[in-house]
Amino acid sequence: MTTHITSHSSLQSVDATSASTMRLHSMGAMMFGLALVLVVGFLPTAAAHNAAHDTRHALAFPCH
Repeated sequence: MTTHITSHSSLQSVDATSASTMRLHSMGAMMFGLALVLVVGFLPTAAAHNAAHDTRHALAFPCH
């Protein structure tokens, strides 16, 4: 008679690493978004408009 023993510790460590990576990426995305909102929020209105306007033209999106 043969007994098979399966260890789940390796699966748990993979799940923990995946969850840790996901948390790290989520935090990075939130920090980037917050920084973007703060930077745009403190720009003078003309600078923000001109940047958006130039981006529309660069993407061949009609804006007039």
